[in-house]
Amino acid sequence: MLSDPKLLVGLGTSDDAAVYLVGPDVAIIQTVDFFTPVVDDPFLFGQIAAANALSDIYAMGGKPLLALNIVCFPSCLDTGILRQILQGGADKVKEAGALLAGGHSIDDNEPKYGLAVTGTAKPDEVWANAAAQVGDVLILTKPIGTGVFLTANKVDLAPGEEFALVCDYMAQLNAAAASAAREVGISACTDITGFGLLGHAYEVASGSAARLEIYLDAVPLFPGAIDLARQGLVPAGTYRNRDNLVGKIVLPSSIPAYQSDLLFDPQTSGGLLLSVPAAKSTALMATLQQRGITASAIGEVVAANVGEPLLEVL
Repeated sequence: MLSDPKLLVGLGTSDDAAVYLVGPDVAIIQTVDFFTPVVDDPFLFGQIAAANALSDIYAMGGKPLLALNIVCFPSCLDTGILRQILQGGADKVKEAGALLAGGHSIDDNEPKYGLAVTGTAKPDEVWANAAAQVGDVLILTKPIGTGVFLTANKVDLAPGEEFALVCDYMAQLNAAAASAAREVGISACTDITGFGLLGHAYEVASGSAARLEIYLDAVPLFPGAIDLARQGLVPAGTYRNRDNLVGKIVLPSSIPAYQSDLLFDPQTSGGLLLSVPAAKSTALMATLQQRGITASAIGEVVAANVGEPLLEVL
């Protein structure tokens, strides 16, 4: 890849989006995300897919500006389903205060939907996942466990009331959480999606050359997630995420398999993982609560020692 001094964030740290400097006071943030349906309701699926794509802009400290639809849809299906998916996506783009300006579609055997999103931020206000500082507190803004619920839903084993709550969270924009973090001030940020909590936490640790310690008992789980994991309703992505971190992290020797599975559980439209200076953590938690965000302090950033794994669950 050609180097460019205007590329503020690229591939180097596995960050959530690319950031490019277009002027002294303006950087653009570019991201793309799409996937197959995760729920049966087309409108809700559109909302979730759009919220998931928009999240990358919030995770970089930016404001969504422009979105383009990415659509794969079988010609044999009722186009009314497609209209509902697109309406769900448009609903979230509008809520984000961005402009939906077209997109592209192809005929495909399996439906897929998402967005390419452009956002903006001031160059000195861009967040990255590689800037966590020793002494920071780690705050998570949504519970985890969407993967086991989506897996259970595929075989009609997801408890109705609990799954409705999970869907509400997946459709929830990370805008309010990002706004609170911007107001208080943070060191680093990422959103928790397909690599699971530990996968994305490890990217923060590796990029920041620091060690992250996660407190197992402090990690928020969706109600019912443990029961589903105990039943083995675990997505295949969980095992890929675990394999990717072999030898790189430390887990408690006594942790039950179902509990560790949830730490690797691939999330859809998950929350933000915020690394905030300890002196600001109380203020951030209070501000998040004021914005209606039930966040949890789940760990801290400590100095990394040579040869020591960069991520440990305590």
